[in-house]
Amino acid sequence: MEETHKKPAVSKPNWLLGLALPAIFLLGLGSGWLIWGRDTAPSDTQVNIAPDVKRYDVPEGGNPSIGPENAAITIIEFSDYQCPFCVRWYSDVYARLMDEYKGKIRFVYRDFPLYSIHPNAESAAEAANCAGEQGAYWQYHNALFEHKNGLGGDAYLKYAGELGLNTDQFGKCVSEGRFKDEVAADFKFASELGVSSTPTFFVNGLAVVGAQPYEVFKQIIDKELAGEISK
Repeated sequence: MEETHKKPAVSKPNWLLGLALPAIFLLGLGSGWLIWGRDTAPSDTQVNIAPDVKRYDVPEGGNPSIGPENAAITIIEFSDYQCPFCVRWYSDVYARLMDEYKGKIRFVYRDFPLYSIHPNAESAAEAANCAGEQGAYWQYHNALFEHKNGLGGDAYLKYAGELGLNTDQFGKCVSEGRFKDEVAADFKFASELGVSSTPTFFVNGLAVVGAQPYEVFKQIIDKELAGEISK
């Protein structure tokens, strides 16, 4: 599954992309599953990739990344720390994927807080970026998705303390909204591309939507590494 929201008004010069995205992948033989769809595919689903599949130009945009710069696979995720489907994908797929394809994946996280339904999503994204100022983005990112202390102002400071950050510096960054514009810029870019739900991924520019299971990502990555998907 994935979560959708009613987007605030933004300019949409690429609005046709939103119409094209649903046709990117057809999952299963006659099953009717679409990666750009409302449901998560069963773990045994076979991914059939159309010969004319479209790749989207999705830059890293200066966002946090992990993995080699020259990795064969770049996965860019647009996600929301309060989205339960994003939490599930993080718990079930992320670590396994990065471990089993170690050195082959560059993973980039871009913020897409669902402002209208997740009141803590924006502040959580800002807090992660504030932790990044102290070189602890990914540790903080993991803590947010593990939800040990929940979300909210007190939780953000607690995570910072547990990670050994300078909490005064961190708290000032959060209170000033230092990364508010950066989070909003990620959201605007994704919205104009046609993204409307979380989590949404671009695997070497190929769109994958929803908390798809490990097996779906494995099939796409293996096909990409084998050069079986048209450029």
